[in-house]
Amino acid sequence: MRSLHPSPSTSLSVIAVLLSAGALFSLKAQRTPGLEWQSFQPVGEEFRILIPKNPSEEVGKYPYHRMELTTRLYMSGDKSGPLFAVASLSGIKSNPAAYSDFQRLNSYVDAFKNWFAEKVRGKEVRPKLTLVGDKTLNGHTGREYRLTIADLSGSAHVYATKRRFYAVVMLNKKEDSELQDRFLSSFVLPEKIVEPPVAAAPPPQPEASPAAAPTEEKKQAAEGQKGEANEGEQAKVVSAENKGAEAAAEEKKAEPGKKGPVNGGLLNGRALYLPKPEYPPEALSAKVSGSVTVQITIDEVGAVIAAKAISGPPVLHQVCVNAALQARFSPTMLMGEPVKVSGVLTYNFVN
Repeated sequence: MRSLHPSPSTSLSVIAVLLSAGALFSLKAQRTPGLEWQSFQPVGEEFRILIPKNPSEEVGKYPYHRMELTTRLYMSGDKSGPLFAVASLSGIKSNPAAYSDFQRLNSYVDAFKNWFAEKVRGKEVRPKLTLVGDKTLNGHTGREYRLTIADLSGSAHVYATKRRFYAVVMLNKKEDSELQDRFLSSFVLPEKIVEPPVAAAPPPQPEASPAAAPTEEKKQAAEGQKGEANEGEQAKVVSAENKGAEAAAEEKKAEPGKKGPVNGGLLNGRALYLPKPEYPPEALSAKVSGSVTVQITIDEVGAVIAAKAISGPPVLHQVCVNAALQARFSPTMLMGEPVKVSGVLTYNFVN
């Protein structure tokens, strides 16, 4: 008859499994001590997120160029890290007829980085914001950045809805990708509603009558007007050719009814904020040096909305583009109106 008592080897195996489970639980508890999570959806906001319990809430105003942004900051954790935050900014209205969603997002990011760094570490600290890539959330335009403020570093996911700008940030003194992913991935926005364009109905046309039939004289007059119009179009083409290849190319790029960017030439000396690109480790070890030129376009509020490396060692192109996108300029005025500017930035690498 078989014994129902477990063998010594079986007992030891069970004890080992229990000890392992206990050690794993203890390790996780040490990684996130005292964190209790809650579903958080403030009144008047569009988002919902999972955040450590009892986040602080702060409302204020922030001057940005000629505007005043309304700011709301929801923050949990210790400012020495880990720090969990959701920033909500409003004041730059959505206006597709004047600027794109991307341009609006870029302006919000420029305002956010200095304001948020001041909240975390004070006015004297300069944040370091590095673009990781574009993102979308339920149809809303967004981006992912690597953010460093003094001794804290982490990730920031930013999005622009029709009403607000949101930045979801986790910073820490040491990397904890599991904790970071849990927080950032829990951020939820409602589905973007795309409003179809309203087409204007054509005005009613009167019915044709025999008396309204065009006479021979009217036909000749119409032909003469067409000839004058064709001559006018040809004159425009000649004028565009005389302006030079670069100016003509910019005019072709401009949307109908809008002016193309004005040529600003070399823009390094005009920047209000010009971060230095990081030296890629592989380029440094290979002793790659030289000058990189980046073609940029600056929008009406002074933010860089497009950047493309056009010369220099290819291994240095991407870091220069990332740095150029973070540059900041004063708005350029032409006849009292803000305009876009195109030009170049140069970055020198010495090994």
